[in-house]
Amino acid sequence: MHPQSQQSSFAFSVHTRIEDTTPGAGSGGPRHGRTGTITTPHGEIRTPAFIPVGTKATVKSVLPGAMAELGAQALLANAYHLYLQPGADILDEAGGLGAFMNWPGPTFTDSGGFQVMSLGSGFKKVISMDVPVGAEAAGADDRIAVGKERLAHIDDDGVWFKSHLNGDRHRFTPEISMQVQHQLGADIMFAFDELTTLMNSRGYQEESLERTRLWAERCIAEHRRLTVERSHRPYQALFGVIQGAQYEDLRRKASADLGVMDFDGFGIGGALEKENLGTILGWCSDELPENKPRHLLGISEPDDLFTAIENGADTFDCVSPTRVARNSAFYTPDGRWNLSNARFRRDFTPLVEGCDCYTCTHYTRAYIHHLFKAKEMVSATLISIHNERFVVRMVDDARAALDDGTFYDLKAEVLGRYYA
Repeated sequence: MHPQSQQSSFAFSVHTRIEDTTPGAGSGGPRHGRTGTITTPHGEIRTPAFIPVGTKATVKSVLPGAMAELGAQALLANAYHLYLQPGADILDEAGGLGAFMNWPGPTFTDSGGFQVMSLGSGFKKVISMDVPVGAEAAGADDRIAVGKERLAHIDDDGVWFKSHLNGDRHRFTPEISMQVQHQLGADIMFAFDELTTLMNSRGYQEESLERTRLWAERCIAEHRRLTVERSHRPYQALFGVIQGAQYEDLRRKASADLGVMDFDGFGIGGALEKENLGTILGWCSDELPENKPRHLLGISEPDDLFTAIENGADTFDCVSPTRVARNSAFYTPDGRWNLSNARFRRDFTPLVEGCDCYTCTHYTRAYIHHLFKAKEMVSATLISIHNERFVVRMVDDARAALDDGTFYDLKAEVLGRYYA
């Protein structure tokens, strides 16, 4: 099959724009929120949409069928982890990520850049959203966690890194990342980029941005070659990744540079100050082509979701709903609560009254509190189902509100109650 005819299986269309449906949307500057549809070989994604994370080809503690029932439209897995275990060739032989994990819908894989950087510097989470501007320190470009060994070393051609599993040494380049992700077989994949933190110096941010731009060109070339070579497989869309940390000129430059390249869409990643999330995303949306989707990497808190939607993000992912569930935390319209608290021991109500998820329609807080205290694994399953449904439904409601012109009313109602 010719690459152009293959590519026709992926498409994006904009339906409504916030500025057209919502009075006052332009106050305080332009707003880029919109609804749309991403079409992939494995189905459509109505946007904006929350994409739950199944890092190692599984959403932790939740079956794929349950994810479909709670309304997840697509799942995202991690190229770094699947490359190390079980190996990209295994997923290729199985027919790709979706077939391997028995998920029939659309799939994403990220490039592995985040894990190479975060694990490489010894931090579990190095992208802090609360580091103040001007916090860059001498030596921050080479900073690693106390007592940890640096596991990754970046050069202009790629990255050498040691596996966090067994210490084996591996090489990732833009070409290898493309080869791995083509074998993983997701509908949407991301170009290999260098991820920086808010602590990196301005000089290093500039150097890194140019490295990522050159890697983007190499990713496109290898993606084209592999698309022809693997024409027996469905077309895989390639998204470029916009870096630039907290700097307006760097974010705009990255968006303009990658925006004219032959990408199917764009990921907006890297270090983002929470209080400036909307502003930074707005800079990128200003420069990126409107007819291609934008994915914001790694958010799920309600205020961040509404900010992201308002400023032009079409899809976003985060591990948080299942991560906090494993520590007994569950989302409610009135905030996030911990089910391990003793006050839930005799509480025979659902996690949230009126919630339509499997957990809330079948179980009580008292029962799941007991499961958690008894260290029964199904406690994480039940809370995770609820948390994923809560976030998916919140974004679904925001999408409907964008269409009918009530987005700002919904935002005020939801956030006013959640953070009260």
